[in-house]
Order: sequence, then C-alpha cells, then structure tokens
Amino acid sequence: MAAVSARGGRRRRTMNEINMVPFIDVMLVLLIIFMVSAPMITTGLVDLPSVGKSRQQPDHVIQVIVGTDERLKIKVDQLEPESIPVNRLAERVKKAQGGDASNPVVISADKNVKYEAVVQVMDTLQRAGVQRVGLAVKSGAASN
Repeated sequence: MAAVSARGGRRRRTMNEINMVPFIDVMLVLLIIFMVSAPMITTGLVDLPSVGKSRQQPDHVIQVIVGTDERLKIKVDQLEPESIPVNRLAERVKKAQGGDASNPVVISADKNVKYEAVVQVMDTLQRAGVQRVGLAVKSGAASN
C-alpha cells in the first residue's frame, strides 16, 4: 500500500497556462522585419487618362445610351433615340456607320448602371469591328 501512495505522489499535473514568451519573440522579430522592409517598398503610380476638349466635333456621331434598367437606345446625330436589343446592337451601329468603320461611337450610361453592362456594350461593338468606341463624360463643372 505504501508503494501505491508513493507512485501517486509523483504524477505530473496538467499545465493550464500557455507560455507566451516564444509567441512574443516571434512577433517582435516580424515587427522588426516589417519596420526595416517598409521603407524599401516602392509605391507605384497610376497614370489615369484625362478628359480634354476636342478641337472639332465629328460630323457624324452615333451614341449608344445605356439606361438605368440596362436597356439600350441608339441615337444617330440629332435624331430621336430608338430602343434596341443587345443582340442587334452591332448590326444597327454598322448600318448607322454606313460602311465607314472609323465613324465614332460614344457610349453614354447613367451613373447607377453596373459597370458590367457598359463593358458588355463596348465588347459587343469592338467584336463587330467598330474602330472608334469612346465613353461620354461630364465635365468637372457639371458633376456635383
């Protein structure tokens, strides 16, 4: 009986605490690495396109209007805009260009329209072989 009680006294107790010293050491080393390497990182500059005024307005302008409901309308010169489905857009623009693929096509979209809808219109026109596709923008004074 004495042997059993002696063996029972030698049992290790479970440890309820986590040793934080190695964790703190690793964090301090990482902090030093970031502090040393941060000044060496070069920042990249992005050159965004600027909007300028054209010297001369084109004679023949085809405007594709993307409404808030993502429906398309096409407006040729100063005529009244007409609704058109996406699958007939390229055909209608080609017809409005009259065989001259260099006639400019301007895409006007409401600011609430998804970017994806505008890109889809641009992609459709470029796949159809329209060479000059642009976006209509507001001038700085008009946008509030």
